[in-house]
Parts: sequence; structure tokens; C-alpha cells
Amino acid sequence: MLAPKRVRYRKRMKGRMKGHAHRGNTVAFGEYGLMSLDPAWITNRQIEASRVALTRVMKRTGKVWIRIFPDKPITKKPAETRMGKGKGNPEGWVAVVKPGRVLFEIEGVPDDVARKALRMASNKLPIKTRVVRREDT
Repeated sequence: MLAPKRVRYRKRMKGRMKGHAHRGNTVAFGEYGLMSLDPAWITNRQIEASRVALTRVMKRTGKVWIRIFPDKPITKKPAETRMGKGKGNPEGWVAVVKPGRVLFEIEGVPDDVARKALRMASNKLPIKTRVVRREDT
């Protein structure tokens, strides 16, 4: 599971996911990429599930790049707890994804296998995505 080794602050504010991605919005490393079309928080479990689905379809050939990293801690208060008494404890990690961000990149597999693999990875994510080629972006 992806998680940072250490962070400056244990708890972080929610923030906003306004606008489109300015960074990481082109296919930079591989030949094909999976681009997000919606803003969302993507958990480290969802990233790992997508990666497993991707490598399974590719039959461990080719190369995969994960272009997002879950570096934001998410807190949660215990069930049946009254309001107040401060912020909850950190429960997991998420990556903040804006529309236009390339999430995964792959190369070294044929066109049909690449599209199928990225589609399978997309099914594990809570957002709408699109498969892009290097020259499309």
C-alpha cells in the first residue's frame, strides 16, 4: 500500500478541488495513459487495486508508471461520537486528483492490450476516466 514515510503535519485540512490539473496532465513516460475526467480523492487502496488489475491484464509484460501518490491524511471520528471534542484520528491516505490528471501510464504492450488494461484499472476507480495516447495529449 502506498503511504508517505513521514509528513510534516499529522492532520491536514480538507481543501478544495477547484479547476483543472496544470501539472501531470500529459503522457510523459509511457505510450498510453489513463486521464481523470472528474475531481476526486483516490485512496491508496484504490490505487493498489488499479495497479494489480493493470499488471494482471498486461501479464507482467511492459512497464507501468503510477503518476499519483496518496500524501494527504484523512481523519475520521469514531462511530456514535457526539460532535465537538476535536478532529478525529488519521485513518488513511488519499491522492487529490483534478480533471485532466494522468493517473497511470504504460508502455511495451500492443494497442488493444493497453486499452483493455487501462479500462480494467479504470473500473477500480471512483471517477470517470479516458485512455489517452502520447500524441493525443
